[in-house]
Amino acid sequence: MTNEYINAAILGVIEGVTEFLPVSSTGHLIIAEKFFSLHPGFSEMFEVVIQFGAILSVLIYFRSTLIPPLIPITREQKDKFREIFFIWFKSGIAVIPALFFGYLFGKKIKEHLFNPGVVAVTLLIGGILLIIIERKKRQHQFDSVTEMPYPTAFITGLIQCLAMIPGTSRSAASIIGAMYLGASRKAAAEFSFFLAIPTMTAASAYSLLKYKPTGMTGEEWTILAIGFAVSFFVAWAVIALFMNYIKTRTFSVFGYYRIFLAIAVIDFFYIYPKIQHAFFR
Repeated sequence: MTNEYINAAILGVIEGVTEFLPVSSTGHLIIAEKFFSLHPGFSEMFEVVIQFGAILSVLIYFRSTLIPPLIPITREQKDKFREIFFIWFKSGIAVIPALFFGYLFGKKIKEHLFNPGVVAVTLLIGGILLIIIERKKRQHQFDSVTEMPYPTAFITGLIQCLAMIPGTSRSAASIIGAMYLGASRKAAAEFSFFLAIPTMTAASAYSLLKYKPTGMTGEEWTILAIGFAVSFFVAWAVIALFMNYIKTRTFSVFGYYRIFLAIAVIDFFYIYPKIQHAFFR
């Protein structure tokens, strides 16, 4: 069980680092679990709940943007309350496609697409798209989530559904989608963070109900707490670094990283085993 505590912490670090970067946290976890696995039947719920730990860090980091004044009295407070309400409303509109398609196809996707081959292909495609969109000269139409039109929010949420395919990256899909639709790099990143809250909250709640946590052992609760806490604190730090990073830099480096990782996955899971079998059988 001690090994599972260590594995939980390692998976929590991986989740915290990758959830908000456009590199696919699910893809990384699928690969990482080949080396740092938890016992069967528990790992699926563990993955989703530690994602919720990362999502909670968004609420803390952007608390002044997402948490309204309890009792708005002054005009400034009322304006702030209205602004925050519309940010949540846009996030709510954008999450509708994910709830709809997740309900219809979530189970089949998990059964047929959660494997290293699919992860490699989607990592590669997403990496190329990130590089292309950053190299393309464009003039963004809005620089904040409050300026984002409602149709743009909904379409971004629709594009986010591509992340149901492992390796795509929810963050990459929503960021690329928002930028393509006219968002600045900063607005696209922030909306991706905000959209993650209802999306992953729904996924976490569904997973908890499915797993029936009332039947969990004390050790399982401890493993879950370790992964959740590590993911939360690591993600909090990553958000701060990421938001500072995009002030002066592009997403291209993440595109190149995805391409490199896709090649590494293909090599490790498909080419290397064949070479090993040929020479050491």
